[in-house]
Amino acid sequence: MKNFLLKTLIAITAGAVIAGCTQEKPAPVTRPVRTFEVHYDGASEANRYVGTVQARHEVDHAFRVGGKIAQRRVDVGQTVREGDVLAVLDDADYRLAEEAARQQSAAATAQARQAESDRLRLGALKKDGSVSVSDDEKALTGAQTASATAEAEAKKLDLARNRLKYTVLYASRSGVVTAVRFEIGQVVAEGQPVVSIADNGEPEIVVDVPEDHLAAFKNAQFKAWLASAPEDAFDVALRELSPQAAQQTRTYRARLKPVQARRLALGATATLVANRTMGKASVAAIPAAALTQAGGKPAVWVVKRQGADAVGTVELVGIAVHGYRNDQVLVSGPRAGELIVTAGVQKMAPGLKVSLANAARTVDRTGETQ
Repeated sequence: MKNFLLKTLIAITAGAVIAGCTQEKPAPVTRPVRTFEVHYDGASEANRYVGTVQARHEVDHAFRVGGKIAQRRVDVGQTVREGDVLAVLDDADYRLAEEAARQQSAAATAQARQAESDRLRLGALKKDGSVSVSDDEKALTGAQTASATAEAEAKKLDLARNRLKYTVLYASRSGVVTAVRFEIGQVVAEGQPVVSIADNGEPEIVVDVPEDHLAAFKNAQFKAWLASAPEDAFDVALRELSPQAAQQTRTYRARLKPVQARRLALGATATLVANRTMGKASVAAIPAAALTQAGGKPAVWVVKRQGADAVGTVELVGIAVHGYRNDQVLVSGPRAGELIVTAGVQKMAPGLKVSLANAARTVDRTGETQ
């Protein structure tokens, strides 16, 4: 009985060993991946800025004399033409000043005529020795002084008349009123801005550019659209870029004008896209999700195909990064036409076998990959 059990146990053990030796090893796992084909076809760098529509020419109007506002002729948003009356000051004091200047000018003119008449009489008497040379010189000096005084008073009269005219404020240019800073009865100082007029015939888009964008901004091509009409994009050109950064924001003010003349609502919010071509065969735009690291440096997983099959193995390749966009990275390093992994890069390992899910790309109007 014992011998029978021993033989049975030996037979079972031998069968298990033989079965273990003949069992097949599990096939390696093939991981599906999404890929992106590298293209060096003049990739571009696009940056977006939010700005406002402003008039190229906007003038603050002020009275050239101070006084109390008597009339207000305009409101914000009103269209005015050059020479229209904007506001009027109480001119009572200026009329009195003009009348006083007129009386003083008349008195000085009368004195000048009298002095000239005296000089002529003394000049006639001097010929027969009736008056001395000294008296004749005094008469001449008196006539010259009276004449100069009359001229000075005439100038004062002109000044008083001008100041009376300055109590009426006229529009210096045609445009739309963008600000009114006074009310009837308010006392304003000489030179205090009270009305702003903008020329809405030359609108511009004004944006603030960060310092690290300056080089790309200067060499970019621009498109813009208003928040009220996002589907109506139009070309704009850089007209002015401030050479000095703003003290508080440390940004540079840029002013851009439409390439083709068009009406834009002043104060409207505008979006500006600055698109700069990086140059052909220099950089490629790849999805940001493809970026990983190798030894602390940027890298991507490149798929090495096995023949014409949609399978391959992955290899980690170092790259150089030249810029960033919202969902893209501008790089160089991988060869044109190579496929890089764009999803699940954290699960890749050198030599891992993968199957290709896709290798397509689309690009929108700003150069951003969809």
